[in-house]
Amino acid sequence: MKAILNNYRQSPRKMRLVADAVKGKTVLQARAVLAFMPKAAAAPLRKLLESAVANAKINDKVSDESVLRIKDFRVDGGVVLKRFMPRARGSAFRIKKRTSKVTLILSEQKPK
Repeated sequence: MKAILNNYRQSPRKMRLVADAVKGKTVLQARAVLAFMPKAAAAPLRKLLESAVANAKINDKVSDESVLRIKDFRVDGGVVLKRFMPRARGSAFRIKKRTSKVTLILSEQKPK
């Protein structure tokens, strides 16, 4: 039960703030947190969560999504786009436009 988001155009540092907030929670709790979080990264991560739940239903035959828990929510750096900003006396400074690679892994929790 896995979903991957490649080359999302936001820095990994900003994405990790949101991912760490929902790591270890159930899918229902994570949906509630992501729905009301005022960060720009919350929307694509919520979409990624829905994709992982759909993958679990189709591929792993999980009928009830309330037994799913976020096992791992990893945000790594993707490709870095290098741009240049003109500076004084004909020099240039490099601007790094960072991207993120996000991996979400769900697991089934045993009912108590």
